[in-house]
Amino acid sequence: MIRLEKRPSPSRFWAGVTPILAVIATMIAGGILFTFLGKDPIEAIRTIFWDPLFHETFGPYSRPQLLVKAGPLILIAIGLSLGFRAGIWNIGAEGQYIMGAICGAGVGLAFYPSESFLIFPAMVLAGALGGWAWAMIPGILKTKFGTNEILVSLMLVYVAESWLASVSQGLLRNPDGMGFPGSRNFKDFPAGHNAEIIANSGMHWGVVAAFIAVIFAYVLLTRHMLGFQVRLTGEAPRAARFAGVNPTRLVLFCLGMSGALAGMAGLFEVSGPSGQVTIDFGSGYGFTAIIVAFLGRLHPIGILLAGLLMALTYIGGELAQLMLGLPAAAIQMFQGMLLFFLLAMDVLSNYRIRFAWKEAA
Repeated sequence: MIRLEKRPSPSRFWAGVTPILAVIATMIAGGILFTFLGKDPIEAIRTIFWDPLFHETFGPYSRPQLLVKAGPLILIAIGLSLGFRAGIWNIGAEGQYIMGAICGAGVGLAFYPSESFLIFPAMVLAGALGGWAWAMIPGILKTKFGTNEILVSLMLVYVAESWLASVSQGLLRNPDGMGFPGSRNFKDFPAGHNAEIIANSGMHWGVVAAFIAVIFAYVLLTRHMLGFQVRLTGEAPRAARFAGVNPTRLVLFCLGMSGALAGMAGLFEVSGPSGQVTIDFGSGYGFTAIIVAFLGRLHPIGILLAGLLMALTYIGGELAQLMLGLPAAAIQMFQGMLLFFLLAMDVLSNYRIRFAWKEAA
């Protein structure tokens, strides 16, 4: 008979090992899935994890895309991790990402075709404020009326998507676009374009912001009193109250920070790789970043590595669809397995497996 025995305290060893085990289990389960789809599982796994980096033909194109895809995932996941560590569950980063893109793009397009160097910084600030304001809605409702931030933030994603469809066909629509939905392309607006800093490297200002966010979060959580309050609230809420932690301020800080970073990610994406505000701009980065945050154990360095890994599955998944004909749904399911196996194996951090043999009567 197998039973679980609760550990006196969570195991640091298993907390560090379970993400690796989750990746291995995902590969095995994904291989079985690809076999059922009539594909060679080894070839499929190799195409997803190896070819984007080392394939002679696709590698030179795919390697820069690793930073392009990882940037917004890391930036959003860093913000989410601060709230998750404090027990504050912002599930609506996708909506904050969209609203940041709308607000930032709106500021930039309002000054078209100006060439002022102040336009792009103003867009970044507007994007951060847009995401922050959208996150403040569940924050204020939670602190004032005790509502559930999970439900409110999640429902606001659908409101943001409706706003996106509206401005794409109305307020921000390109007046020279012959009536087609979508804004002007920022590649034709140098003052508002988030161009590559180093040619053919994938490095743009959104990637730089992601690396800065990793450093900021690490310093905050390890060297600052506010970071201590975040960790204490998540690990021992009663002790946090006795220590004088202000729960209202902490909720607003965590939600506001995650919203601001998500909004910045949206702005960097819409002014760079995406290029314009469109109806289908929402790419799911806000939801995928939840997987990245937990895969990285809510630690800034772990999130950096997890973001790169998840970006690799994005690029490798697109490559597998192109070369092997795998359906997009199978790739999305493969990515979702990461979170499933991580949560399943997380049990090992808090419980020991015991084998008990019942004696015959």
